[in-house]
Amino acid sequence: MTQRISLHKTLTAAALVAATTMAGAAGFPDKTVNYIIPFGPGGESDVSARLQEPVFKQLTGQSMAIQYRPGAGGAAGWSQLNGMAADGYTVMGTNLPHIVLQPLQKDVGYKTDEITTLYWFHYTPDALIVPADSPFKTLKDFVAGAKAAPGATTLSGSGTNSANHLAQQQFDKLAGIKTTYVPFGGTGPSNAALLGKQVAGSWAYTTVQIQLGDQVRCLAVAMEKRHPKLPNCPTFKEQGFDLVGGAYRGVAVPKSTPPDVQAKMADILAKINADPGFIQKMEEGGFAMLNVGPDKMAAFMSGIQTRYEALAKDMGIVKK
Repeated sequence: MTQRISLHKTLTAAALVAATTMAGAAGFPDKTVNYIIPFGPGGESDVSARLQEPVFKQLTGQSMAIQYRPGAGGAAGWSQLNGMAADGYTVMGTNLPHIVLQPLQKDVGYKTDEITTLYWFHYTPDALIVPADSPFKTLKDFVAGAKAAPGATTLSGSGTNSANHLAQQQFDKLAGIKTTYVPFGGTGPSNAALLGKQVAGSWAYTTVQIQLGDQVRCLAVAMEKRHPKLPNCPTFKEQGFDLVGGAYRGVAVPKSTPPDVQAKMADILAKINADPGFIQKMEEGGFAMLNVGPDKMAAFMSGIQTRYEALAKDMGIVKK
């Protein structure tokens, strides 16, 4: 009899927990969601979040409180993510190649597989650009010049082991050339080096090409199709090089967040990404839309990790 009462209490408690969880997911969100950016204000992760926020409010009636937790290139935030409240009301911006390369380099307090990304919503495509008066008029000219003088063609980029650096490594391998990558502390200093003719060109992003306009010439973008706001800049693919990529951005939650709450948030993020006004603003800024939700997440991350880990070996980030 005592065992039956105990079992009844256990089942009742379990049922109450399940009912509470389901009710929470059904009514989610019913208060402000804290959106943590693991970088300082003003960067592209911040810009993206601020474009998402009004659409989130329109869809849910709730606000997103954007906060910043910078440090260690994002690792300070990601290393703390799984210790935060796991109720769906705390989300964090997540980035590639950061969350793959950082743990490969050293102990940063988290592993790639410990980051629960719900949705990858856009990326900033890599772009190879040169000064407007550069002798390199086309990508073919650039490759020919690099082959004629191996290592002499210098290219600025936003940092070591960044998306720009990965693109330079990939393209050199695809084109059979050797160029010299010069890392800077962000896109600002990299752009200054390009405009000051301190380098022959730059591995930058589509956002940089839009920002600098006629001061530079875009030789190629790392996209499947041309960017709608850069119709005169061909893709690498249409010029014979299978190069697609850039800096990817998504939204993650603490790993113990209930699955149904995760699913609800992922659905909201998908709806934000489908909003015509949001798409227009993103594309006007030079971003490229991406839709990788729960159904595609495992395959996407598996492919990304395989590619980045191979590049990391080539770059000496990890031992072969």
